[in-house]
Amino acid sequence: MQHNARRRLRATAAIAGAVVAGLTLASCSAGEPAADGPVELTFQSWVPNIDQAVDAFNEAHDDIQVTLETITAGPDGGYAKMFSAVQAGNPADVAQVGYDAIPEFLVNDAVEDITEYVGDSADLFTEWQWQTGVFDDHVYSVPQASGPLGQFYRKDIFDSLGLSYPTTWDEYYEAAKVIRASDPNRYIAAFAFNQAPWLIGLSQQGGGEWFSAEDDAWKVGIADEATLKVAEFWQRLIDEDLVKIEADFSSEWNADIQNGNIVTWISGSWADAIVRGTAPDTAGSWAVAPMPQWTEGETVSATWAGGSANVVLKGSDHPKEAAEFALWLNSDPESVSILTSVGAGWPAIADVDAVESLQDDPEVFAFYGGQNIWDVFAESDAAVAATWQWPPLSQTLFADLTDNVKAAVESGTPLSDAFTKTEADFIAALDDKGIAVAE
Repeated sequence: MQHNARRRLRATAAIAGAVVAGLTLASCSAGEPAADGPVELTFQSWVPNIDQAVDAFNEAHDDIQVTLETITAGPDGGYAKMFSAVQAGNPADVAQVGYDAIPEFLVNDAVEDITEYVGDSADLFTEWQWQTGVFDDHVYSVPQASGPLGQFYRKDIFDSLGLSYPTTWDEYYEAAKVIRASDPNRYIAAFAFNQAPWLIGLSQQGGGEWFSAEDDAWKVGIADEATLKVAEFWQRLIDEDLVKIEADFSSEWNADIQNGNIVTWISGSWADAIVRGTAPDTAGSWAVAPMPQWTEGETVSATWAGGSANVVLKGSDHPKEAAEFALWLNSDPESVSILTSVGAGWPAIADVDAVESLQDDPEVFAFYGGQNIWDVFAESDAAVAATWQWPPLSQTLFADLTDNVKAAVESGTPLSDAFTKTEADFIAALDDKGIAVAE
């Protein structure tokens, strides 16, 4: 993993015009606790009800007190505000950012190196999640949570058709034919052309590795062999009318989840709450299974857009205390249990057995027919490869991919062409920003 981290750093350094590893820790000496009271920190996050975990920290600590500032997720909301505050010299101390956004924060010199404070904590976390914030053995974030993929499916409908959940993509295709023949309105899944994170997760699980560092440049391979294999599989389902072309989270999609016209949804662990909230009358009818595999017997998984972490923003007056808060928030079992229960995502800590809300969840388990669905996602998270790398301009990537796949679906052109065009578009976007691209 250190080799991958070094490669990521070299590319990031080239983009930034400065070697990130060369950043000193001098700024980390600022912010000693005041003698007349606790250190006051500000934490920016978009997670609903995360104030419960912040309150728990404040109750457990006399020397540090944290104030929560709710922000909007994404580059046009919270990220823009964070960058502006860093440039103005008045940033919050701790901020939540997506794993995909960490390279962009690095190239903008917007995060502190917190190796000195949390560098010996890697063993507390799942390796792939920890590595998202490590560059050339320097630590720039503490992982919070991810969205490992699983297969939500209507077990009652599968049972009625004599089907078991598909363990391979070949079985998924065969099940799709049976399901489609069973009812003129019924499909195995929606093809969610509007969801770049879903499309990327499918590629990642199929073995796609879109970005890597080569010397001082990014190597881009969005239309790699593994991705084209995945695209061709879904093209076959589209061509044979075995999936419904439909934007997920739309009104039509919500209705189809409720009435059983869509009988599987490959999504992140957090989707449990959406299924329960969207289709409460289907309680007891759903189950969760691992991702179908491309090779029988494998256990390869992926995520929905990675996950999110906490960073210490550049210029914080209290980087030591800020790093301490970020580490506690995401590794203390009580805090992680709160985060999990409020829907922050799948916990980044390695010891998920210590997370109380994952051990006994009567409401969730009852909805899924008594199944402990968290066992599936624990295995899924552990099976995510740590080799996937996010590039700078990830939001541009999402927009390009969504636009191109939607255009392909609407025009009837091959999905494979959409990935090829996305590769060309993204290389052009990197070039436009002066970011080096390897041939």
